Amino acid sequence: MAEYRFTDVFVPGGFPRHTYNPRLELQLEERVGQVRDNLCKLVIVTGHTKSGKTVLVRNILPREDSIWVDGGAVGEEDDFWTTVIDQLSLFQEAEIGQEKVVGAEVAAKGTAGANFLIAKGEGEVGGSMSTGRTTTSSNTRSVSSRVIALKGLAEARKPLIVDDFHYLPRELQGGIVRALKPLIFDGLPVVLIAIPHRRYDALKVEREMTGRILPVEIPSWSPAELAYIPSTGFPLLDSALSDRLTEELAANSIGSPHLMQEFCREICRVRGITTSFNGETADTDAEGTNRVFVETAETIGRPIFEKLARGPRQRSDRIPRQLKNGSEVDIYGLVLHGLAFLKPGLVTIEYEEMRAAIREVSAQSPPQLQEVARVLKHMSDIAATDQSSTPVIDFDEEDKLLHVTDPFFAFYLRWGSLNS
Repeated sequence: MAEYRFTDVFVPGGFPRHTYNPRLELQLEERVGQVRDNLCKLVIVTGHTKSGKTVLVRNILPREDSIWVDGGAVGEEDDFWTTVIDQLSLFQEAEIGQEKVVGAEVAAKGTAGANFLIAKGEGEVGGSMSTGRTTTSSNTRSVSSRVIALKGLAEARKPLIVDDFHYLPRELQGGIVRALKPLIFDGLPVVLIAIPHRRYDALKVEREMTGRILPVEIPSWSPAELAYIPSTGFPLLDSALSDRLTEELAANSIGSPHLMQEFCREICRVRGITTSFNGETADTDAEGTNRVFVETAETIGRPIFEKLARGPRQRSDRIPRQLKNGSEVDIYGLVLHGLAFLKPGLVTIEYEEMRAAIREVSAQSPPQLQEVARVLKHMSDIAATDQSSTPVIDFDEEDKLLHVTDPFFAFYLRWGSLNS
């Protein structure tokens, strides 16, 4: 039996070569794979953050055979096209050269016997010689990154994948979709990866794409699909996980294979196992399982939680507010405690539900609608400027809806410490 390190078997955030679950019954791979067969449609793959969207697409369209652009790394349009140019190994400057020959011919005539002629004899003898000078000039013409990238894509016919498309500014989304539209109609494989409530961004920014889009929705993972990860991974480490603990891990994974990978790796750390359990069960007791959950929460969720709890830098609203548990927070802490009371999954929360939760944790009257809306808007802005690829929450100011988009954040609200 080959020996594996636990870090190779359980790979949160990477490509899980040993524990990849194709979820065959959903036919996701077949649907995404259509893009390679002259589909002439824009494929939009949607699913919650950490639901396996990127892993799925990467398994069908590997990075070495495709052009991948990370939406979170694009600040302006030129960044997008430059990324494409770099991966296609193209150049933006073209050098045009010209050669010019300048020549002269000299002719001479004389009689036989003349000193400067070699030939001897009667009559006229003639000779000529020519000289030339070559000059070369060159001009450099700079071509726009968009033009070069589109031409390169058309010639290379390599699939283009834009990961985290929703992270691009709306006006930038429109320019990119409009530019790619002719290539898509000509059969170039183009895939956009986005989160569910932003799945129609491509339609909003370019109405002419209506009818030219193939949506592929990645549903949250079922407990049985999540169980595939430990049931496949731990035997490679000469071990197994009991059904009881597998069910508990699945129940806390919030439909995310990424979280299940985190739990399995943390179990190995807690047990002190690097390569093999030597036939022993991988189970932990209740205290050990809680330790797995708490340490995972602190590792993956605390940094963004603390940023949201601090709020914006310039603030004048740090009024103390009492909680029923006896602690004191400001309005940002109050809203987060209310959100934690709901123990949310990846959900959309209406204002009245949010206000009811705040009422449950507050020892005082809950703040007014405009106060809560203002705080949620600030939190959404803070989350959008975080270094993660997708904001952990997204607040729809017009409809007063809060979207919890990141299972890590939702998991932290369940298992992390809410007190700084």
